[in-house]
This record gives sequence, C-alpha cells and structure tokens, in this order.
Amino acid sequence: MNCKTLHKELIFFLEGDLPLEKREQLEAHLNECPDCAAFAADIKKTLQVTENEKSTEVNPFFYTRVKAKLENNETQHIAAFENVFLRKVLQPVLFSILLIIGVYSGIKIGQPAPVNVFSSTQFDQETVPYLNEMETESIETFLME
Repeated sequence: MNCKTLHKELIFFLEGDLPLEKREQLEAHLNECPDCAAFAADIKKTLQVTENEKSTEVNPFFYTRVKAKLENNETQHIAAFENVFLRKVLQPVLFSILLIIGVYSGIKIGQPAPVNVFSSTQFDQETVPYLNEMETESIETFLME
C-alpha cells in the first residue's frame, strides 16, 4: 500500500469503519512508514480534541436566557416599527387634518353672516300677530269679562 492511499483511508481507519482486510493493510503500512505513522498520530490527536470539545456541559438556564433575549429583541423591533410608523406616517396625517380643519374654520369665521331679506308682507304676517294681540280681541271685551 502506498502513502497516498493510506491518507485517503486514514479517517475511516481511525473511526473503525474499514473492513478487516484494509485495516490490516493500513496497520502494516503504518508499522513500516514512520511519516504516515506520525501523520496518523496527529490526526488521531486532532480527532480526540474535537471529540472532547463536542461533549460540553449544557447550562440549564441557557435556553431561558436565549428565549428572553429573542423576546426582548422582538419587542424592540416592534417598538422600533411603531416609533417609525408613528413618526413617519401618523404625524404628517394628523398635522394635515389639523391644517385642513383650521383652514375650513377660518373660511367659515371670515364669511359675513347671511342677511335675511324679508318683504314687508312677510314681516307683517310673522310679527304683527305677536305685537298686536288686541286686534283679535278689543280691550272693552277683555275688561267686560
């Protein structure tokens, strides 16, 4: 077996995934070739370090802290959206409505009051009965009763 083939099969050998024939060939080559043996030892140490780092102790409050940060982040995004929406959309709309109401009120206040023009007969028909109640009943009749 040559060194190039060993390098291709070395990971499978270290993990124990090779058939028995290939495993024996690789072991024989590692016993004969000091460079490949050193390379295999380095790879084995690297795999052991990564395996040790994989099994870390999980903090029981890790999930709670992550969840709290995510919820806080969501509320900040919502608050930021509300603030931008309020500032960029609602403020101009509110000021425009107030401006329109102000202009309309100013126009209405500035107009002169409507003048009611009565004809003399219309005035007599509406006001005379109230001012001259005695025409319908003479004072003598009133006093006699």
